[in-house]
Amino acid sequence: MAMNERYEPQAIEQKWQTRWDEAGVFRAGKRPGAPKKYILEMLPYPSGQMHMGHVRNYLIGDVYARYFQMRGYDVLHPMGWDALGLPAENAAIKDGVHPAVRTRENIDSFKKEMGTLGYSYDWSREVNTSDPEYYRWNQWFFIQMLQRGLVFRRFSKVNWCTGCHTVIANEQVKDGTCERCESPVVDREQPEWAFRITQYSQALLDGLDELKEWPERITSMQRNWIGRSEGVEADFNVPGSEARIRVFTTRIDTIYGCTYVVLAPDHKLVAQLTTPAQRAEVDAFVKRMAATSKTDRTAEGVTKEGVFTGAHAINPFTGQPVPIWIANFVLSDYGTGAVMSVPAHDERDFDFARKYALPIKVVVQPAAGDKLPPGDALEKAYTEDGVLVDSGEYSGLPSAEARKKMGEKLRAEGRGEPKVTYRQKDWGFSRQRYWGTPIPIVYCEKCDPERKGQPVPLEQLPVRLPEIDTQTVLTGKGEPPLAKVPSWVNTTCPTCKGPARRETETMDTFVDSCWYFARYLSPHYNEGPFDPKEAQRWLPVDVYVGGPEHAVMHLLYFRFWFRVMKLLGLVPVDEPVKRLITQGIVNGADGRKMGKRYGNGVAPSSIVQKYGADTARTYVLFAGPPERDFDWSHEQVEGVFRFLKRVWTLASTHHAVAAGATHAGTYEGKALEIRRAAHKALKRVGEAIERLSFNTAIAGIMEYVNALYALGTPETPAEKAAMAEAMRFLSVVLTPFAPHVAEEIAESYGAKDFTVTQGWPEFDPALVVDDVIPYAVQVNGKLRAEIRVPVDAAEADVRALAEADERVQAAMAGKTLRKFVFVPKRLVNFVVG
Repeated sequence: MAMNERYEPQAIEQKWQTRWDEAGVFRAGKRPGAPKKYILEMLPYPSGQMHMGHVRNYLIGDVYARYFQMRGYDVLHPMGWDALGLPAENAAIKDGVHPAVRTRENIDSFKKEMGTLGYSYDWSREVNTSDPEYYRWNQWFFIQMLQRGLVFRRFSKVNWCTGCHTVIANEQVKDGTCERCESPVVDREQPEWAFRITQYSQALLDGLDELKEWPERITSMQRNWIGRSEGVEADFNVPGSEARIRVFTTRIDTIYGCTYVVLAPDHKLVAQLTTPAQRAEVDAFVKRMAATSKTDRTAEGVTKEGVFTGAHAINPFTGQPVPIWIANFVLSDYGTGAVMSVPAHDERDFDFARKYALPIKVVVQPAAGDKLPPGDALEKAYTEDGVLVDSGEYSGLPSAEARKKMGEKLRAEGRGEPKVTYRQKDWGFSRQRYWGTPIPIVYCEKCDPERKGQPVPLEQLPVRLPEIDTQTVLTGKGEPPLAKVPSWVNTTCPTCKGPARRETETMDTFVDSCWYFARYLSPHYNEGPFDPKEAQRWLPVDVYVGGPEHAVMHLLYFRFWFRVMKLLGLVPVDEPVKRLITQGIVNGADGRKMGKRYGNGVAPSSIVQKYGADTARTYVLFAGPPERDFDWSHEQVEGVFRFLKRVWTLASTHHAVAAGATHAGTYEGKALEIRRAAHKALKRVGEAIERLSFNTAIAGIMEYVNALYALGTPETPAEKAAMAEAMRFLSVVLTPFAPHVAEEIAESYGAKDFTVTQGWPEFDPALVVDDVIPYAVQVNGKLRAEIRVPVDAAEADVRALAEADERVQAAMAGKTLRKFVFVPKRLVNFVVG
């Protein structure tokens, strides 16, 4: 078929999107005997309008999905919607529109934008987390985990967002504010439901060693968040009291230098131990700390302050009394809420001791080098291991050996024990909002007087969200919204069939995203959350694309959830994802992160309507490596559009003479050069895609197009046939990036099928080897010239060409050659004197 001389993307893109859809070309499972690839991007929360920052995330996965399909894999590339959550509910409070209505509108908008960009999704597997068919299985998982002790009810201090009017997770508190709405977060005590993720802390930590294809910064963040510490718990008895203060320390070897003990202001022993003389000062400090957030108390640079309780505790090794203080830097929910302070060997303790004139005692000296002065002359704490001094029977021991012996002694005497602790806390997931998964629990005063809660029978799932009057229920004030719906709250006890009340809190929406990737495998399966046979086929995910900001939230939560699914016999392996790709941010033209907050978002439709989807796709992928941020540039968008016009012009110019051309003879001269350029491009682009260097791949396509232009119009049968092959290869390498123009070129040059099903040809090794290669020419090790010589040139030929270079002759003039160094295919060096 003839090609239009002008590149008009609007005339071709809708055509190919319709054809792909009608043919189901991206449906997974059509190659059951082929190896599989599961390519996945983090599912979007459909709030507001889609912008080009979103586009980048999904494009990275789309390149791989198309590429691997061309490589012969059976590819699963699904999409769905993280549709529950606070933004839709907050919008409902503000605008009076039901969250379900707003969410549906946003999904329709997102999906329409995605359609115009030509993503290769298998839409037959679409999921929506606000659909009862989906969140039914959140409730099913909850009950399974409750039965196994992985869900529990607790009364604890929580992070209360003053803007969202709900509890949020520790991971969602940023500098004392909510990461979603930026309102202050305060401490608040109340009952909540929690997942016992700490039961898997060590397994999650060990699993990081197996994630060889995850970014190191993500695995490091998870290691730090889990925060494994090996140490010792030791008891400090309080004279005249039954109380014992248990501390955890990783440096028990320094205990002979412990000169005071510090409790968290809200430690349960503070009131009991405070003496009458110190009561007023302690109470005032405790009250002030209660009104200060944990973040503000422990932030870097915050002044360390405290108050003496008037009481003392006995050092379990020295037998000497040490004063008991309370301080702002100790938290009741971290460790035991108490620390032994050794100012000579801890920087924080040193600063505190200096401020309050507390003793400083050196008990560890460096193993080599200068010795430390006495404590009152120390300029800073010595925090390294060393050799113990002034430490009784342990003096002279290295720190590591002393730690082991001291821990064993404490255990033998019943005054402590070696202990492994984790910074990670259990995941509190109950939220005081409407637009989330109802927690399937009922309370019956007769059967459950302690209000532990009874699970809803499995056959009664899902517990659906009730229809509501948004104006009445979603006020953002008072009790949880569901508590304002009596017809829903009042129910029947599953045990005695008498009156009961439902749990009115809902689940954190991170629950939805913990396992959605598995629901894609069988989105309408009714026997369980997904078909385990499909899990055997498709899991783990091969490539997962998403933002690095999810490192210690979603990316940690779903690793935990995957292990629970393995416990339940649903999945075959421990880890959900082989390769993780964390994309950079797309900034607006103003240099700030593109989005609604700054009003600098660029809508995909505005680019597609003016330049076409292929320009939008190619620009975003060419702007920089996927993991780096970049600033939006309208000028560079224009540049990419001009490049695609050149591609089109090249293909249409040669179409009349090259389309359908064949040649059975040899290829020489220009015909050979055309074939060399085509096969080199095929090799270079494929290798660049494999290593996630999409901008380099596109640069290679640009060089390829320039090379074909430079070779001019094909004239002989061999040249025409070579150009026909070159155009077919051009459609191949363009397909992951600019699939619409690739399809049009391929069809115009005789293709009978879609580019992704034609396959990725193998390059001819003989055609990708250069005829000539560069040699660096040095004189006394200093680069003087670069020459190009035949790839099979002998040493004598290379030397002769190097000696003939004028720059080399000038550098050797008047000197005697002492030695000639020849490194094949790399360099030669003339050593002269």
